[in-house]
Amino acid sequence: MPYHSEPEQFVAWLRAVAPYIHAFRGRTMVVGFAGELVVSGRLNALVQDLSLLHAMGMRLVLVFGSRPQIDEQMTLRGVTSRYHAGIRITDTVALECAKEAVGETRLDIEAAFSQGLPNTPMAHATVRVVSGNFVTARPVGIVDGVDFEHTGLVRKVDVQSVRLALNSGALVLLPPLGFSPTGEAFNLAMEDVACATAVALDADKLIFVTENGGVVDRDGRLLTEITEGEARTVLEAGYLTPDAADYLRYALKACDGGVARAHIVPLSMDGSVLLELFLHDGVGSMVVEETLEALREATLDDVGGILAIIRPLEQDGTLVKRDRSLIEREAPNFTVIEHDGVIFGCAALYAFPEDGIGELACLAVNPNVQGQGDGERLLRRIEQRARAAGLQRLFVLTTRTAHWFLKRGFTVGTVDDLPGARKNLYNWQRKSQVLLKSL
Repeated sequence: MPYHSEPEQFVAWLRAVAPYIHAFRGRTMVVGFAGELVVSGRLNALVQDLSLLHAMGMRLVLVFGSRPQIDEQMTLRGVTSRYHAGIRITDTVALECAKEAVGETRLDIEAAFSQGLPNTPMAHATVRVVSGNFVTARPVGIVDGVDFEHTGLVRKVDVQSVRLALNSGALVLLPPLGFSPTGEAFNLAMEDVACATAVALDADKLIFVTENGGVVDRDGRLLTEITEGEARTVLEAGYLTPDAADYLRYALKACDGGVARAHIVPLSMDGSVLLELFLHDGVGSMVVEETLEALREATLDDVGGILAIIRPLEQDGTLVKRDRSLIEREAPNFTVIEHDGVIFGCAALYAFPEDGIGELACLAVNPNVQGQGDGERLLRRIEQRARAAGLQRLFVLTTRTAHWFLKRGFTVGTVDDLPGARKNLYNWQRKSQVLLKSL
């Protein structure tokens, strides 16, 4: 639905993505896309999305592939492309074709970033593109008795020069070509260049825009988040297509090399890079060192995120109002659940050790991600904290969510079951239900 017909919906959406914009500003992202994206006519859409990310303050390195473009040049010369184990054998003719294809594609990309027509997404966009001989390569050599000739592998990325360009506010464009210290040119895989660059830069994200668009399980269901261990298990299972397996291997290699997140998103979906970055679960597959959903105790830095979660519930009367200074003082009592640096839920424990009981308070989850088990995870963590503190029971005061707690082992109690210090503060106007649970 157009935003102008639902202004409240547009404002709510813009506010929802704001935490991601803050989190990603100044971050380095390497985006690699296959040559098929250009052939399919989707280059302009990707350029517009990347220009938007650039305008938000993200530091972008773009790596492009050229396999179909090289094949086209080979066909025009009446030469058949040769492959072994999915890797192109680049003889002298194929290398000349690669140079032509890469040069033409590079110019198309630079031209796309130079657009600025009024009433288009590129209006007022000023994106400077810097490219050059940033990648040193070495030959693949002879493998299984096959000489790959001018096909190469990345040996080194000129990190200093790339960072200098990024620091100047430019977008860096890397072609799938590398050069040796002796001046030889080598045809490289886009995936290899993107992965090696992300590792060398210690990038925050590596994003592959691909035809396969993600990693699936044996039943064909998309795996939206994959730990390194799970990625190895999937690869060992051997059910992925060769292309999908290759992308997953490079994503895993990047994470092993220190890249925080590696994404595989579909080129067939318009805006897939934006959707992957700004939706909670994204639209592709993400490889991470550990699960992105972190359950931990709160710090003072989390106060703003906690307030954003509980304010709507305070306004509708579900929770008792607490001012910021109180939350700041009581931050150590809180447990938060965050996803990729954004807080999506919280809960607090107030202990009454002399009575062997603790109060569970401020249990709240962002409504956009409710139903995914975050509430249960927060409850279990509070129970663990209570047991560690030597408490035998928990109580909660609630006016609207009694059924949720009853389904999770709480029983109905009375005000007389509260510890003395808490009983004196009971709000008889709210008439909250007292629910108890033995630990």
